[in-house]
Amino acid sequence: MLPLYMVTLLLLPWIPAFLSKVTTEQEFTVLEGDTLTIPCHYEPQFASYVKYWCQGRTKEFCTTLARTDDHHLVNPADNKVSIFDDPVQLVFTVTMKDMKEEGSGWYMCGVEIGGMWSADDTTFTNIKVIHGMSAVNSRMSGAEGGSVTIECLYSERYRESEKKWCRSGDWRSCLSTGSDGSYEDSSVAIRDDRTRAFTVTFKKLQMKHTAWYWCSAGQQKIAVHLLVTPKPTTIPPVTNQSFPNLPPAKPIMRETWSNHSPMLLSVVVCSSVIFLVVVAILAIKFWKMHKTDRVPREVEEMKAKFSGYSRDAGDFQSGTVFFLNKESQDVHVY
Repeated sequence: MLPLYMVTLLLLPWIPAFLSKVTTEQEFTVLEGDTLTIPCHYEPQFASYVKYWCQGRTKEFCTTLARTDDHHLVNPADNKVSIFDDPVQLVFTVTMKDMKEEGSGWYMCGVEIGGMWSADDTTFTNIKVIHGMSAVNSRMSGAEGGSVTIECLYSERYRESEKKWCRSGDWRSCLSTGSDGSYEDSSVAIRDDRTRAFTVTFKKLQMKHTAWYWCSAGQQKIAVHLLVTPKPTTIPPVTNQSFPNLPPAKPIMRETWSNHSPMLLSVVVCSSVIFLVVVAILAIKFWKMHKTDRVPREVEEMKAKFSGYSRDAGDFQSGTVFFLNKESQDVHVY
């Protein structure tokens, strides 16, 4: 049975993060040969304290790799592990270059408190260095007729391996880089810079290019999905440049109408008066025409009465006929 203090030491990395005033992510994964940067955040009261980075599961068995008070670093860029403190942002960052698979394990961000009865404030993280492949973006999209570039990453041990780009489900479609690390045809170009990354560029996307693909290096591969969207159809806006001889359009404002309102009122009044005069003239003319047509009808009726007494026509020769209006005086009785 393990002693109590040994159990405590083993459980220390699993203490909840809220018990520590220093925090970072619980786990990081990086490809072999890549660079990893870890941010460690701390409370304001620790701004002036010494920070450090060490490898191990416990404080007592942790190998220090970098300290902010280590003034022996002539050129930090040449060191595989470096540390930088930013008291304004309350964070110190640790950079680890050219990661190796044997570098996987537990690491610790620490703030040195000092004193026998004051323990350092620390937090742990687990780093996994893997060999294989990854993609910067596992899902890419582009418009029909355009271009798109997919970036595939591989670990150090696959630097000299042949790189392939294959359509998923059809290994006969695989395109491979040659001895110079490149491949190109009318639609696809592959470039391997031999620095743990190679790119695949579609020059002119077509709808049929939508599919799942594989980035491959050696026996390792990673899936990437490419989505091609229809080419957008846009109608260019009509501008004054299309019709250089036309003046710019002037918006109809409320003030523009108000300036012409007296003139419009005058036109409406005059039009109404003219209309009423024309109607009156037409009414008088029709009335006179009706009156003129009525007199001949009365004369015809009188002639018809006289013709009914033709045998006694002599009795009317000495008679007198009275007319009610002047116009009727033109009628004669024989």
